[in-house]
Amino acid sequence: MRKIRQGDEVVVITGKDKGKHGSVTKVVTDKNRVVVDNVNMVKRHKRGNPMTGEAGGIVEKEMPIHISNIALVNPTTGKADRVGFKFLEDGRKVRYCKSNGEVLDA
Repeated sequence: MRKIRQGDEVVVITGKDKGKHGSVTKVVTDKNRVVVDNVNMVKRHKRGNPMTGEAGGIVEKEMPIHISNIALVNPTTGKADRVGFKFLEDGRKVRYCKSNGEVLDA
């Protein structure tokens, strides 16, 4: 079970995009990286392909950011928070915010 999953709302805590909020669109598990909406945008030069009708040019795209550089957003406070795991009475393992103990997985 991962602390940050696809669809989570996160905030960048360090780097060139510090302070930006976004939603996790993809998790690259083997490299501990995630892709966040409108964070870590880079420009790539793309060659056109007339056989498929693709136009060439400069394309902006999102690149993965290391998981240590982001933090989950606490839904009640709206600020960055640490995540922990605990077991409920029915035996389910859930994520919770360490600052106020609120369960993230319903």
